[in-house]
Amino acid sequence: MKTIPIRLLASAALGMSLITGCDTSSTKKEAAETPAAETAGASAALPASLKPGHWKGWVMAQNKAIYFAFDVATEAGKPVVYLINKGLSGEERLRCDEISSAGDSTTIRLHAFDAALVVRPEGADKLTGTWVKYDAKTPYRVPLVALRGERPQPQPEAGTPDFAGTWRVTFKEDEGKTYPAVGIFKQQGTSITGTFLTTTGDYRYLSGAVLPSGMGLSTFDGSHAFLFQANKLADGTLKGDFYSGKSGHETWTAVLDPKAKLPDAGTLTYLKKGQSRLDFKFPNVFEGGAVSPTDPKYQGKVVVVQILGSWCPNCMDETNFLAPWYEKNKARGVEVIGLGYERSPDYKVASARLRNMRERFNIGYDVAVAGVSNKDSVAKSLPQLAKFLAFPTTIFLDKKGNVRKIHTGFAGPGTGKYYQEEIAGFNREVDKLLKE
Repeated sequence: MKTIPIRLLASAALGMSLITGCDTSSTKKEAAETPAAETAGASAALPASLKPGHWKGWVMAQNKAIYFAFDVATEAGKPVVYLINKGLSGEERLRCDEISSAGDSTTIRLHAFDAALVVRPEGADKLTGTWVKYDAKTPYRVPLVALRGERPQPQPEAGTPDFAGTWRVTFKEDEGKTYPAVGIFKQQGTSITGTFLTTTGDYRYLSGAVLPSGMGLSTFDGSHAFLFQANKLADGTLKGDFYSGKSGHETWTAVLDPKAKLPDAGTLTYLKKGQSRLDFKFPNVFEGGAVSPTDPKYQGKVVVVQILGSWCPNCMDETNFLAPWYEKNKARGVEVIGLGYERSPDYKVASARLRNMRERFNIGYDVAVAGVSNKDSVAKSLPQLAKFLAFPTTIFLDKKGNVRKIHTGFAGPGTGKYYQEEIAGFNREVDKLLKE
């Protein structure tokens, strides 16, 4: 995922009308999947401001409604919220179990991220409040509304365009810089799912709706709120806008191209001339320890170095793969080192965020605090690298400690077949190095 903020402007009217089929009326409907008896029992364990069942909400940013869904339930007598994102290959459910209340206000900490929803009831089945990012450089508060129950999906109308397919995409930042992407969309009636792959990562699970006036795709993972809108022009090309949170904006165009692809992710970041190894020693997330590839535990083993941040959804996707993979494969003579670049330069704050991530994803390999979350910090702390572009970046070391491959970004499970190709490529590289 990109490491610099995307600058934004606001445009007008598509957001409220066509993302995920939600509307902004006060229509209320009980969640059909929650029997009355269960609802009554669950309510006793929930804060007074939350009701069990399915909720559809939206954050209002740049005069746009960016929609999301979540479930409220109890598990082992404690409240839990699941953020739901749908995409090309089903859905993800991000478990949020740090929930606290004060008066009529409830704070829902958002998974592994340093962010929260702060909500209060407004009537029987409506919540209002704020999405707060605690690790932002400046105060970051975005208003939100949520309604309990399903919202109707728009019905197909004459002239509804077809956006399905693989598209060769060009994004353009407000300053004029462009970058390539591949867009993949699936459409059924007015429902659409998809994602965008870029050289620095993918935009994960996107879902929305299509109207004769255009399409909209959105996602909310707790750390980012994205909205992609587009119209289909007479020549079949797409033209649209990308809105990110409070202020990020880019435009994008796309041409249908089943063979669209990105540059090889193994060629974008590389070692500087004359370099063959990584030379670092960073403090462990547990105070008093340090991590270096020259440590005895790594000698004679294949080592995978993961450059990550707890704030990074693409890093979350890679860690979701790497943590269980490591447990299954460490006996083969392979190790993993996680190098965390956090938004706070304070070791105590950064290490706490990384320990939280380590616990959340059951990470069994070593994780260190390596720097702050920008490309300059990575370049300074790992001076052997040239053209570092993205979190995550994965570096493969052979049994002698030599760098053999550097892979930029990670195509996560929201990308469908590209995720399977990502995992297959990772395993081929490790298997090759283990056989040497």
